[in-house]
Amino acid sequence: MDEILKLDFEAKIAVVKNPINPNKELEKILNHMIIEKNIRNIYIDSKKPKWYERNIKKILRDKGILVRKLKTVNDNQYAGIRLADMIAGLSRSYFDKKNLNKISKYYNRLKKKIVIIVPAPFE
Repeated sequence: MDEILKLDFEAKIAVVKNPINPNKELEKILNHMIIEKNIRNIYIDSKKPKWYERNIKKILRDKGILVRKLKTVNDNQYAGIRLADMIAGLSRSYFDKKNLNKISKYYNRLKKKIVIIVPAPFE
């Protein structure tokens, strides 16, 4: 964990409790989270469904960001994807209050790297 905290990165997470329509919720969340203009690349896990990739491409186009910057990649080849999976899993366990006695100390150390937490629902 100490080596991870030395890396230069930031994580954005969205907390969504029990979404009725995950596709619509994803669109709302990404509209609020993708605010940067100088995006070089966006990598998403290749295990995600095709609709997920299409939805992200639509949002990027609507924001004027080139779609070719989006790549689906295998987590075995990109350590950044594994790191994102770890942060997502740790955050989910923390907000679902699962194994808090084990999770809290790691989450609290990682909190410095979490930039935005977007609570749902959006209005």
